[in-house]
Parts: sequence; structure tokens; C-alpha cells
Amino acid sequence: MTTIIDGTAGITFPVTAGSASAVQASSGRVLQVVSATYATATSSSSSTFSDTGLTATITPSSSASKIFIIINHNLNQKDSSNSSNAIGFQLVRNGTNISSLANAIGFTATANPLYFNASFSYFDSPASISALTYKTQFSSYNNTATAYVQINNTPAFITLMEIAA
Repeated sequence: MTTIIDGTAGITFPVTAGSASAVQASSGRVLQVVSATYATATSSSSSTFSDTGLTATITPSSSASKIFIIINHNLNQKDSSNSSNAIGFQLVRNGTNISSLANAIGFTATANPLYFNASFSYFDSPASISALTYKTQFSSYNNTATAYVQINNTPAFITLMEIAA
């Protein structure tokens, strides 16, 4: 089997999407990998979710394929006036929230900013051969604290892996 390696698109197997021969690997094999980074610092003091700027698109070769997603963000929040703060995260596929970590990353009141790294993964079953765009969104638990991602323009990354069913 021929493997095509393209530094901009990841590793793919040459098949026609949706065809009977689309899955050429046995179950559990990685069919393609797509990754992206985003390094522009972004902030929000709203409890409404907004885009972090991190996004990647993958087109599965079979509707039976699964997509394994790995995400890493650098975070910061500072609020010396409120002891009940958190940053919420959600993973969105084609505009629909598929996994929430809403207010899962908590803080206590402090005059000093809190910096940390947040990594999470998700195993998706999209049942699609159309392009799938995954992105992350974040929010502040309340409107008194500002949440920051990609601190000091430190890159966040997302990796999408198509797994044969």
C-alpha cells in the first residue's frame, strides 16, 4: 500500500472517500493524522463560550471511522475579588458542542495570576465522510474574572486522528 506523507496535511492513505475500499487498514489502525497550532493570546470575561482560535479539519475516509482528538491549551485567570472562579472549555464539531468541561478548571481568590496547562482528549464517532471541523471554545465562570488562553502567545495544539473501525 502506498503512503502519502504531506507536511501540511498529515499522513493519509490514498482512497476514494465513501468507496467500498475506503478502509484499507484493520480495525484500530490510524488512517490519517491532522494537527494544527494557534498561538495568538485570547481572553474573555464572559460566561458565554467564545472561540479560542484553535481549529482543525479532517475528512474521514469511511463513515465507520472514529476520530480521536487530543487538545492542549495554556491557561491563566486572575481575580482577587471572587473565590469562586473557573474556566470552562468545550469541544465543538461543525458548530455543535460535543464535549464540555464547563467550569471544570477552578480557582480560588488570589492577587497573583494562576498559570497552568490543560490537556484533554475525546473519542468521537461522527458517522460521516464529509469534512469535520473541530475547534475549542472557552468561557469565564462569572463576569468578574478574565480568562486567558495561549498565554504570552504560547501555542495551543489540536491533533485529530482517524481510526479505522
